Amino acid sequence: MSSVLYDAQGPRAKRRNVLFTVVFLVALAALLWWVFSTLDEQGQLEWVLWKPFFTSSEPWSTYIWPGLQNTLKAAVLAVLIALPLGAIFGIARLSDHVWIRVPAAIVVEFFRAIPVLILMIFGLALFAEYTNVPSDDRPLYAVVTGLVLYNAAVLAEIVRAGILSLPKGQSEAGKAIGLRKGQLMRLILLPQAVTAMLPAIVSQLVVIVKDTALGGAILTFPELLSSANTMSGYYGANVIASFTVVAVIFIALNFALTSFASWLERKLRSSKRSTGAVVGTEMVEDLETAGHAPPVEPGDTPKA
Repeated sequence: MSSVLYDAQGPRAKRRNVLFTVVFLVALAALLWWVFSTLDEQGQLEWVLWKPFFTSSEPWSTYIWPGLQNTLKAAVLAVLIALPLGAIFGIARLSDHVWIRVPAAIVVEFFRAIPVLILMIFGLALFAEYTNVPSDDRPLYAVVTGLVLYNAAVLAEIVRAGILSLPKGQSEAGKAIGLRKGQLMRLILLPQAVTAMLPAIVSQLVVIVKDTALGGAILTFPELLSSANTMSGYYGANVIASFTVVAVIFIALNFALTSFASWLERKLRSSKRSTGAVVGTEMVEDLETAGHAPPVEPGDTPKA
């Protein structure tokens, strides 16, 4: 049986795929066994190394929870600043005015081309030389600055691409009922583009959460990963256990974020599903009133 997208597999192709699957599973099992045996030989699986995480609250209250709080603080601040900033620059890149579009494009391309770690180091030097920010707070400020500058530029491109991905008929329909460009963007284009942009935006938010670890590795920012390093030194030789616990926390945090985004995307798509009803004159007049757009008189040519 054939499909519109591909031809159905024959008996030989099915046997070959089963063989490849079995070989892959055997290789994966061998790799996992090698990792397990190596850790066991090095004594990294002994209960005494993992015991503090299951029998005591000290590692959680002293190291993991404060580090997680700092990670979330830096990530939330970066997201709250980068999202609106990225939306502004993304919309600015679509402006009809050259004096808005060109500077926005230069700023976006400039900060997209610089590694986020360099932006963090630059921010730390900037706050140390030209501000009165206390030395204890400078790593947080530097991490948030680097994350905002880089991710706002990336989010600007996501916003621009999401708006450009919409059919041109959406813009033409808005102009036909007399909406101005700002009203067209706010009432028609952006609400539809958000659903298309959501997966890419969430992927970038996950990147923001993970990139906070750069501040701990380089700028001595006491986030989750750096707290694991301190914790392993305190309890002695349980490096694998400490970083495994931290890795599980990062996985759970990012999985919760992506799961929420998937649920939100499904909800948005279902709420925007068309009912098939014909839009009458009264509904057009209501849209004009809601958007404060001037009514279009018969025989008038809509202005762009």
